[in-house]
Amino acid sequence: MKVDRLVSIIMILLDKERIGAQELADMFEVSPRTIYRDMDAINMAGIPVCSASGVGGGFEIMPKYKIDNKFFSTADLSAILMGLSGLSNMIRGDELAKALAKIKSFIPADRAKDIELKVNQIYIDLSPWMGNRNIQLYLEIVKTALQESRLLSFEYADHYGNRTARTAEPYQLVLKNSHWYLQGYCHKRSDYRLFKLSRISRLQIQEETFTPRDYQKPILDFTEVLETMKTKIKIRIHKSVMDRVLDFCSYEDFAPDGNEHYIVSFPFIENDYYYNILFSFGDKCECLEPLYIRTEIKRRIQDIAILYKN
Repeated sequence: MKVDRLVSIIMILLDKERIGAQELADMFEVSPRTIYRDMDAINMAGIPVCSASGVGGGFEIMPKYKIDNKFFSTADLSAILMGLSGLSNMIRGDELAKALAKIKSFIPADRAKDIELKVNQIYIDLSPWMGNRNIQLYLEIVKTALQESRLLSFEYADHYGNRTARTAEPYQLVLKNSHWYLQGYCHKRSDYRLFKLSRISRLQIQEETFTPRDYQKPILDFTEVLETMKTKIKIRIHKSVMDRVLDFCSYEDFAPDGNEHYIVSFPFIENDYYYNILFSFGDKCECLEPLYIRTEIKRRIQDIAILYKN
């Protein structure tokens, strides 16, 4: 997002004496031409950025310039503080604490109360209600390895619980759908892999460092692909599980069926994951159609019944 990038560039220029266009371009994964346009926008906003050519050249904010506290609007400061505060719930460290302190230093006394009110209107808490207690520790270990370009070793469990020893070059921490992942280059597979932190055990940071490769960002948005795979099935649910069903579809997909139940047009892909979603609603959910999915559900229920027969 351009506004986020501009604010980040301003903070970098305040922190560094001088930085090159290519370095900024690599940092934000944009072209040098985009960085030059960003610098024009920053200048137009009233912040005097000058450039120096040649060896050791780059951009810098004119000496002795200080940003006016009014440069950031109440909305700007509120948004930045909300993001940093939410992240600090899971990833702790001096960097975030210092960043929060720097941002708060821009808040004029006459706007402090208004900004505090707006920040408190949205609370972002990325920590789980319960679950794997190692996640937060692992986040700190991965963050250190990322900063120092050091190898990580760990055991990794696949979907079926099979464990393998891995060594990986860490490149990115990813938060997707409330789950943390490590994007890294796996030496065992000789390729980039996305490791789910909850499946990692015995995580250790190694003394050995590595030279970063040309980084390949993971593909995280499968919306269009999944939409082509989904079909609508008809389920009948009890009102007590309505809030959970709404995690997968919208209220427009619900039609009342008496005082206690709803008929729902539910998005479904025929695989174990989606069958298990339906089973998670227990006896408060019945698949009405299509017949072949209803039949498969009955077969799976019979398998479960056999498991508990003795």
